[in-house]
Amino acid sequence: MTDGFVYEARPMRVVFGAGSTAVLPAEAERLGMRRALVLSTPQQRGLATRVAALLGERAAGVFDGARMHVPVETVAAAEAAVAEADADGCVAVGGGSTVGLGKALALRRGLPVLALPTTYAGSEMTPIWGLTENAEKRTGRDPAVLPRSVVYDPDLTMTLPAAVSVTSGINALAHAVEALYAPDGSPVVAAMAERGVRDLANALPLLAADPGDRAGRRAALCGAWLCGACLGATTMGLHHKLCHVLGGMFDLPHAETHAIVLPHVAAHNLPTAPEADAALRRALDTDDVPAALADLTALATRLGAPGSLRELGVAEDDLPRVADEVLARPYANPLPVGRRDLLGLLHAAHRGGTP
Repeated sequence: MTDGFVYEARPMRVVFGAGSTAVLPAEAERLGMRRALVLSTPQQRGLATRVAALLGERAAGVFDGARMHVPVETVAAAEAAVAEADADGCVAVGGGSTVGLGKALALRRGLPVLALPTTYAGSEMTPIWGLTENAEKRTGRDPAVLPRSVVYDPDLTMTLPAAVSVTSGINALAHAVEALYAPDGSPVVAAMAERGVRDLANALPLLAADPGDRAGRRAALCGAWLCGACLGATTMGLHHKLCHVLGGMFDLPHAETHAIVLPHVAAHNLPTAPEADAALRRALDTDDVPAALADLTALATRLGAPGSLRELGVAEDDLPRVADEVLARPYANPLPVGRRDLLGLLHAAHRGGTP
């Protein structure tokens, strides 16, 4: 980072605390929502129905078709539901899949979004949108997709399985790691990133041992908030590009892909990003950041999560195609990556383990 920097604060309201789901009707009223469509995945239908009941007359119905990577077909179905319900806003209940669908509706129909996250994905903190069509994921930035209000209720994460908690937490960590070496970083983002990484690194082992640890849940959700805010304020790098390509090309689970890829990208980038490396050493209390990140991935693996691209079903013969797609439209990165280095990184992630 140079001596000069630019930091643009995001126009967003955050309500954080156990039991804060109860404020949803007031938050919807603040945003002027009279007919809010509640969004969720099929798995979160029960929670979405309870949220709709809580909203009462302000609820226009429930659309439970959200899917990973926001397929354009899903967006079209949600747009039809919006039109049928005459909705004037959305309440996105769930993780990155549901928040991503809300963003797509904000982008295409101008609807305000109120987010109620139940994982540590962090998408609710960013103006980044993504759509998948014909096995290709397109992303962009637009302030219009940023949720107007985010309600963080740690109580909603209490039933998140341990393996999902850890992989989702590593997904959040990835946002902070890349923010620390982003070309548009700032002291504000660096401070949030270091604190967010520390909170998550301390919380995830607690949740692996006891998913019902309330202090661990609160710390993890706070860390995810900070890491997501870092992603929203900076430019994504090689790690996110790889995960976007892999996710779009093979429909891979988002959090698990991040957890597998992150240690290998960190091993590639951090030798040329000493300030980022130093901040992560402090936050993780380690002298070897890639190894510490790999230890967190191994923790998820011991809980039943996949530990390699091979376990996710990616064939080794597909890796050159992934590399070609990444290099065709690369993201900013502190260390230029050539095809040979990129293939080496992909093969390492395909095998899994410590870089």
